[in-house]
Parts: sequence; structure tokens; C-alpha cells
Amino acid sequence: MRSRMVRGSKMWEKLIKQVAGIVVLSTQVWQSASAQSTAPSEKLLMHCQQFQQVYDGISQQVITPDSATRAFQQAMLGLRETVGKDSCQTGTAGTYVYPLRGQLPRYSIGSRGRGYRATGFDLFDSDVRGSHPAQDLFIRDGDQDELDDRLGQPIDVLAFTSGVVVAMETGWGPNSKMRGGNYIWIYDPCLDGLFYYAHNKCVTVVPGQWVRAGEKIGEVGRTGYNAFKERSPTHLHLMFLRITPEGLPKPENTYTWLSGAEVVH
Repeated sequence: MRSRMVRGSKMWEKLIKQVAGIVVLSTQVWQSASAQSTAPSEKLLMHCQQFQQVYDGISQQVITPDSATRAFQQAMLGLRETVGKDSCQTGTAGTYVYPLRGQLPRYSIGSRGRGYRATGFDLFDSDVRGSHPAQDLFIRDGDQDELDDRLGQPIDVLAFTSGVVVAMETGWGPNSKMRGGNYIWIYDPCLDGLFYYAHNKCVTVVPGQWVRAGEKIGEVGRTGYNAFKERSPTHLHLMFLRITPEGLPKPENTYTWLSGAEVVH
């Protein structure tokens, strides 16, 4: 552990610089957007940056679980305070849109929801294996070209609920061992929880951006250490973590929500 952390210190410094660049890019994107859009505050972007640093540090094993826990709590408590319940917009609270455009829940939810396993989950220790506190949502892609076999086109990933994008990854490559690939984290202040969308082909949102339920945030892909392998069918990995009063993550099963969600074509 000592040698890993010494080696990881420089990587951690590099991560901080990389994430700072993402936040700068996010600001530039918002500044060039429509005048009708509201740019995120510097405080919100700061908390997004903190979250990104923590999660990337966990994924790349350059931060100890104890340090990750404390940093995560700090980022989430700050994010919760900055965003607040007042951000819940009329008509969006309790609205669920199925995350795969045009796909029916009963055909695309893997194993009819039985793949959810929360026992042993530990967000802060990437060495922990065995749990799967998420639902995998599959598309028809027999030749694994990231296109729907029947439609011959990519399948959009839609925001399951409304919220603010707090972190994302777009630079995953086949040589990377990061399991989530190109991912998106969205904080829903109405549910006071985080949604994690993994294995995306591409990501179309940036940290600090507010999205409504049903808005496109990416496309289904095969990115991620295991998802890229031939044995893995093309799918979206969706996880929800309720944030406790102390700012810690607690997984919850989204199967019931997904089964009754609105399908957008």
C-alpha cells in the first residue's frame, strides 16, 4: 500500500490539473451557449471539481479509502448545500424517463432486475469485488458495433431524472483498466442522490450543466475494462446512490422506477 500511494502521489497531482482543465472547459462551453442558458456558479463548479478529483482518485487507486471517504463527504455536503432542494422544478420531481431512447423496459432490463446486488458495496475501495448495486440496460447489438441491430444507429442515453452533472469521463481507451469507461455522474436534488451512467460511447454533457429528465446525455457504448470485452453484451450500467445526512453514498435499487418509466422515442 505504501509503495502504491507514493507512486500515486504524482498521479494525484496530475489528476487535479486534468480536472481543473475540465472545469475550465465546462465554463467555456457554457459561455458559448445560448443566452437563455444559465451558467453554473463558480461555487457549483468547485464542488463538481472536488467530486471529480475524488472519484478519479478512487478509480486510479491513488487515494486511500479513508481519505476518499472524507473527501467525498466534503464534496457532497458542499454540493447539497449549493444546489439545495429549492432546485427541484415543478413538474420534474418524481419524473422518470427510461434511459435508453426507444427501448422498452421489459425487454432491455437485464435478468428482469435480478442482477442488482448491493451486499459488500464500497465506493471508496476499488479493490472490493463482487457487488453490483446497479441495473444493466441492454440494446440489440449482436455484432458489437455499438449500433442497434434493427435500427442501424446509436441509441441515445437519456437523463433518467432531472439534475446537475457533477462529473464525467470522455477519454477512455482500450488500454485503460477503468471499469466504468466513459461515465457520467448526475446529482438529483429532489431525490438527494447520485445517478451513475457507465460504458457510454460518447458523453454530450459537461460538469455544472443542468439536465431535464429525458434530455440526451450520451450514447450507449462498450467502454470500460470489462464492458469492452467480447463476452460482454452492449449495455448501459445505471446505479443510484442515495446520499445520507452525513454525505455518504447508500445504493438503492432502481428496478421499480425503471419498470414504470416513460419511454421516449
